[in-house]
Amino acid sequence: MLNVNKNLFKKYNMRYLSILTFLLIGFNTFSQTSLNMSLAYQWNDTNVVPSSSDNRYNEVWGYASNGREYAIVGSRGGTHIFDITDVNNVDTVYYIPGKFQGSLGGGTIHRDYDTYKDYLYIVCDEGASSLQIADLSLLPDSAPLVYDADSMIIRSHNVFVDTASGYLYSCGGENGLGVNELAIYDLTIDPKVPELIVNCKFDIPSWTGSVGYLHDIYVKNDTAYCNAGNNGLFIMDFSNLPAVTQLGSLTSYVDKGYNHSGWLHESGDYYAFADETHAMKIKVIDVSALPNINVIDTISSNVVDSVSIAHNLIFNGDNLFVSYYFDGVYVFNTADPNNISLAGFYDTSTRPHIKPKYDGCWGVYPFLPSGKILATDRAEGLFVFDVSFPLTIADEEPSELAFVLYPNPTASNITVTTTQFKGELTYSIINLNGKKVQTGKLSKFQSSINVANLASGVYSFSITEANGNRSVKKFVKY
Repeated sequence: MLNVNKNLFKKYNMRYLSILTFLLIGFNTFSQTSLNMSLAYQWNDTNVVPSSSDNRYNEVWGYASNGREYAIVGSRGGTHIFDITDVNNVDTVYYIPGKFQGSLGGGTIHRDYDTYKDYLYIVCDEGASSLQIADLSLLPDSAPLVYDADSMIIRSHNVFVDTASGYLYSCGGENGLGVNELAIYDLTIDPKVPELIVNCKFDIPSWTGSVGYLHDIYVKNDTAYCNAGNNGLFIMDFSNLPAVTQLGSLTSYVDKGYNHSGWLHESGDYYAFADETHAMKIKVIDVSALPNINVIDTISSNVVDSVSIAHNLIFNGDNLFVSYYFDGVYVFNTADPNNISLAGFYDTSTRPHIKPKYDGCWGVYPFLPSGKILATDRAEGLFVFDVSFPLTIADEEPSELAFVLYPNPTASNITVTTTQFKGELTYSIINLNGKKVQTGKLSKFQSSINVANLASGVYSFSITEANGNRSVKKFVKY
């Protein structure tokens, strides 16, 4: 009897291992964590002091000068500058300790950056911090601080420089007058010593009651798109300070959450913004005829609808680059804002999607002359990407229909993410005997399909365009 039990146990284990191996092979063969984006370089220093949730990094920015390109990365301790001109020979050129650095389990979470001429402006939104200004003109040799004081800015959540006017906008935090909602500084007289022009909370009587605290801001030619958290979006004219005119507002809209950040398309006709609230989609709005504001479309990664959360987003040409926390970097083609499609993505995070966490990709920067894309992940550090989609979408179109299928293997649902396509797109699921077991239509760039009723096994997933173009991938149902 003992021998029989051993044999049965062995047989059971071999069967179990065979199934497990099959699923793992299927996962490694068929799953995909990127589309049209490839990793060129990554930096992750485990010596950086983590938070209680084991997150080490925050914002990313870029800088280019004299034919060289640099990545600027915020950590809990300070600011790291890398020469990434040659991704096969990356050099850590300079480190700027933050005035406030935090310690294990507490302290710095937010740093933010912007540049004006050859100066880098650094802020932090925790502790007894300061405004730091670094001179980047001496790179790659050094980037010394030329200003580090708390007389104007103690803490700030975000800074944005309107290069046309030379004004720096500081959102949230604290300054010498107390809690800050929005303050504006002039950099044109001396970029090393900003001069306060307006503190909106104190200098504009109606500001606190109408707009209030700003989480982030985008400004072009004195027109400011104010992301005001739970209050929504306000578009303001700052061209005649201290007088301010409201051009439009959006305080009620689909998928409303905490209005976090946004960016204006170069045409000036539409603006995209993200609500930093789990399950809320990105809104793309028409701002071409203010004060009328209309939502053109809502877009999402659709990886885990109830948990996915967009953070920061930036337009470069027709491409909208989004740091999507758990889901990584997503890039959407908005050449036709009425028909937005997915251009590419890369999953930077290895962490599970869990509310109310905010793990994963924090920031993205797409403006380097080489076309390299920078991103930071809160736990995984700096990412430098090459992309295979055109950075100027109008120059060319994809030569073939491409799509990604995930998760793979799956027990219940699969998400289908497509690139651009023309006309109607249909799908068929085909079993190993060549029989179609499920058919349907796909959305313009992403669909979730229920396959729970399919028997366990390997299937082909075929998608077909209206013009007959066809593409096929395999997936495993368990």
